[in-house]
This record gives sequence, structure tokens and C-alpha cells, in this order.
Amino acid sequence: MIVSRKIILHFPKDMVEQPLVSRLAKDFDLEFNILKASVTPNEEGIMHLAIKGEKGNYSKGVEYLTKAGVKVQQMGQEIKRNDDRCTHCGLCVSVCPTPALVIDKKTREVVFDSGHCVACEMCVRVCPVKAMEIRF
Repeated sequence: MIVSRKIILHFPKDMVEQPLVSRLAKDFDLEFNILKASVTPNEEGIMHLAIKGEKGNYSKGVEYLTKAGVKVQQMGQEIKRNDDRCTHCGLCVSVCPTPALVIDKKTREVVFDSGHCVACEMCVRVCPVKAMEIRF
């Protein structure tokens, strides 16, 4: 069975220069997309990943990261858009740090791709009609 998850990795400062994430693809046959990352030498690293693969491989990959000293946290919330409220003003697009919110060049409407969303909540804060919502 194929699973798709969004997780947050917390790297101890002594591990930020190790190729832990690339081993997820190589050793566990997992696809990953780095949604957001803050990794600096001699500081804790934080990385938001979208991971997809066989359920057993996913479990083994997470176990590998945990044993290596990486704290693995499931993203417990997601952002949804209430299409009935959205006025397509574009304020959310201007603050989104990922390509989750873009303006369609033909229709001039805001398009929301939840697959790219890292649940940073920036869009929720700026939406004047409260169309962007947090769901747990």
C-alpha cells in the first residue's frame, strides 16, 4: 500500500551536515519533496517533507531517522480553502512561502494546491474573508 505523509524533521546541530534525507530515497525507495527547510551548520535544523512510498518502506525510513537522532513529527494540521468565501484577492499568494497558492494567468483566480502547503498559516492570517482555514 502506498502512503503519502507530511512530516517535520528536527536535526540536532551535530547532524545537519549528514545526508540523512537522501538515504530515504536511496535505501528505502521513498519519494520526498522538501517543502520548507532551515538547516544551518552548528544549529538545529528543521525540515518539512512530503514523503511517498510503500507503507513498510516509510516505516523503515522513519525508524532509520529516529535511530539516527532525528526527531520525526507528523504534521498535525492542514490548511483548507473555503471556496465559497474566497474572493480571489491574491493577498494569500503574496505571503505564501511555497507554490501552494498561485494566480492562474488565464482566469486571474487564486489556485490552491494543498500538496505544496507546509501549513505555516501565513495565508490564514492575511485572508480578509477568512477563506483559508486550519483543520486538525
